[in-house]
Amino acid sequence: MLISRSLRGRLLLGLAVTWFLVVTLLLGMSWQLGKTMVHDTNMSHLRYEATLLADEVTQQIELRFQALERLRETIGSTDDATWVSYQLQNNDALSAWFEGIVVANREGEIIADWPAVVGRVGLQTAELEYFRMLRGSRRPYVSEPFVGRASGMPMVLVGVPRFNEEGDFDGLVGGIVSLASGGMFSRLAKVRLGEKGYAGVATATGKILYHPNAALVNNSVPDKSFNPWLDLALDGWEGDTVGKLMNGQMALQSYAQVWPAGWIVGLYLPIDQAQLPLADFIRKLWWLWLPLAILMLPLLWWLLGRVLSPLKHLEKQIGEVGRGHREDVSLATNMQELQQVAGTFNRVEKERQQLLGHLQEREAFLDSVLNAAPQGMFVANIRGDITYMNPALLTMLGIPAELPMDAWLHQIHIDDINGAQDMWRYSLRTGNDFVRQLRFLRSDEELLWLDIHASVVMLSQDGHTLGLVGVVKDITERREQEALQRWEAEHDPLTGLLNRRGFERRLEEAFADFQKTSTPSALLLFDLDHFKPINDEGGHALGDEMLRRIAQIVAWEVRRSDHVARQGGDEFGVLLPSCTLVQATRIAEALRQAVGDISVTHESKEYRVTLSIGVTTFDESDYNVANVLARADAGSYKAKGQGRDGVVVNTPQHQVTVLMPFDKLN
Repeated sequence: MLISRSLRGRLLLGLAVTWFLVVTLLLGMSWQLGKTMVHDTNMSHLRYEATLLADEVTQQIELRFQALERLRETIGSTDDATWVSYQLQNNDALSAWFEGIVVANREGEIIADWPAVVGRVGLQTAELEYFRMLRGSRRPYVSEPFVGRASGMPMVLVGVPRFNEEGDFDGLVGGIVSLASGGMFSRLAKVRLGEKGYAGVATATGKILYHPNAALVNNSVPDKSFNPWLDLALDGWEGDTVGKLMNGQMALQSYAQVWPAGWIVGLYLPIDQAQLPLADFIRKLWWLWLPLAILMLPLLWWLLGRVLSPLKHLEKQIGEVGRGHREDVSLATNMQELQQVAGTFNRVEKERQQLLGHLQEREAFLDSVLNAAPQGMFVANIRGDITYMNPALLTMLGIPAELPMDAWLHQIHIDDINGAQDMWRYSLRTGNDFVRQLRFLRSDEELLWLDIHASVVMLSQDGHTLGLVGVVKDITERREQEALQRWEAEHDPLTGLLNRRGFERRLEEAFADFQKTSTPSALLLFDLDHFKPINDEGGHALGDEMLRRIAQIVAWEVRRSDHVARQGGDEFGVLLPSCTLVQATRIAEALRQAVGDISVTHESKEYRVTLSIGVTTFDESDYNVANVLARADAGSYKAKGQGRDGVVVNTPQHQVTVLMPFDKLN
């Protein structure tokens, strides 16, 4: 690894790597360009071959249709089996096209065949697929493949319809063609697409008619999920694409239609085989360029040594300046860059000597200013690391002076540290001031609120950042006062529950969440039955005590996530987020029963109250919370009107009234 430690060695290594990257890039571009050209060439060839093969198979089908039509004209519309058999025997030329000929009457019964096969005359074909298609379409038709009973070989029937003198369907004339030896696909068997490419034929219904692997003939083609392009071809599409073969290989594919028979001709060429010549060519280029690069390394090493020799002289002179043996460097070279380096070094060295004379004085001045400051102050370098904290800040944070400067970061509150770090990095990156309020946990477990304001310090000449100077203030008392004021603004001072303002804010938030997510929430509104006598006879102090007890009981009975409010006087509300109507009704009944057990005593007289509760839920038809409050309030009034001490459910869809005595919900 000594080569990589010297500039000469690194330059040589860089040139070698550059050579390697350039060669790799060129070979990669050649590979990509070659793949495109190979792909286009092979696609064009496949498209041309597929069209030729489809045309040839189409011609084979049409010639057979024509031969059968001539035979149909010779036979005429007679059903005389003797006459028909005689005509079949006198058409020996058909043996070149078909393995057998059959003639059926209008009822689908075979009346004659050639060559004669025992048991074939008299067969009923009326329910067979090809007879029904010929009778329905009245046009020449090629059947689905079937296995011959005598030969056991896959076959198709090429048929043309017969007509009587009135032009009505009068049977069929059919020729049986063997898929293995009928000459239909002889041209396909001769197609050569390299070692692994091949041609295939299938019906539009997905049956394989021809494949180099004879065992696949008469089987179904792969499903749509395996080869969607073949599925498109079965629907009549013609074209070329790239897709998977049955063995999972990716291959170039081209499809053409044999329209008279409803067949598809497909040509397939595996991509790895199509690209094999190109891969061999790229491999040869690589092994040609690699030895050439190795042979060039010694020459480059010698040239770099000659070019870099002035650097050795520069290194020697800089060392002498550092040891005090010389005041500057001087090079005898024509290299402009090295002359610039020498000039810059001499200028920087002169400025350094001047700055060293003032550095100690400035450091002493800065230390005295920061130490005397009554506020907490700190200094950070350009990387954001805190390098100094004055005594006032150390005392404020309760941090010993010998503790590492970054140790206090771990005492920032866990909810504030991520945001503070993000803002700190942003200030360092942009030069903007850092302004942040955060919580800090002192070593004595006291929680402080700190206000931090740090500014970036820059050199006025070139805008170079030196670091940051910051001021830290303890604002704990102010934050606590603000928190108390916020709490008092939304809470009832008598019961500690939410007041009307705080309750309505939470109700608006729950309603907004319902509109976004359809989260079910319920609302209970109730006031106290028989509360006035307590105030009138026992005084407001007794009434206040009853209100405090009721508030405590209600807060105990509901869930921790629920919001309980005293909206004024003896009116209360309960917001139940994420709560169904059934759950809300159970909670309302539990509140009614619990409050019914509360009592206060004045002059030996016991006072009790009951609840008239209205229950409702948020609904899609609600425009705002006023609709929800109105329904719950109406339910509470109805409970009062029905005798008090009860629960009334009031929703837009239905209204269920529950009065005392109240059975437990099942």
